[in-house]
Amino acid sequence: MEAFDFEAERVEMVTWQIEKRGIREPRLLAALRTVPRHRFVPEELRRQAYDDRPLPIGSGQTISQPYIVALMTSLLQLKGHENVLEIGTGSGYQAAILACLARTVHSVEYRPELAERAQKTLAELGYTNVYVHIGDGTLGWAEAAPYDGILVTAAAPRPPEPLLQQLKDGGRLVIPVGAWHVQELQLWEREGEHFSSQDMLPVAFVPLRGQHGWKEEEWAESY
Repeated sequence: MEAFDFEAERVEMVTWQIEKRGIREPRLLAALRTVPRHRFVPEELRRQAYDDRPLPIGSGQTISQPYIVALMTSLLQLKGHENVLEIGTGSGYQAAILACLARTVHSVEYRPELAERAQKTLAELGYTNVYVHIGDGTLGWAEAAPYDGILVTAAAPRPPEPLLQQLKDGGRLVIPVGAWHVQELQLWEREGEHFSSQDMLPVAFVPLRGQHGWKEEEWAESY
């Protein structure tokens, strides 16, 4: 049987899903061409890893559509020296992309089984500047704060206050905000004690769990 060419699929993904939609930042495109997305999905789904859609990864969670990963990353405007916080490790793919673009990445995952699997995959692939923590991501990760950028990969009812407070002056927070049936990807920026925000586009994410996130019954009722 002919071997499946994951590298060719990855290059095609970047060309047609990312560049054609207007994302042209060279370092980000290089990261997307390099990180083996198929290693972050269940083995039976690997041939679909570069499709233009999210995929299930177990525990009711998903790996985001490649374009959404690229867009959210681009909004952080990373240059290479940053300390970044990710909320919702999931498969570990988004953390790997961030690791190519920032100095340090701290990623917090609510579900231990996902955190452990992501940590194993990241270690196998040699991403030594990513630190995966198990905990309530809505509380952030104060031990390594402040952060130049924070990226949240699940939908919140509102930006959690601990995340805003752990953001460095001049830093950026990218987060989907909304209920089951409608969410907006928002970009928040901090200037001293002032926070400004703008809506980027409608999105669909799983709910953010934790003290400042959605409770299961509230998420269901939000529909």
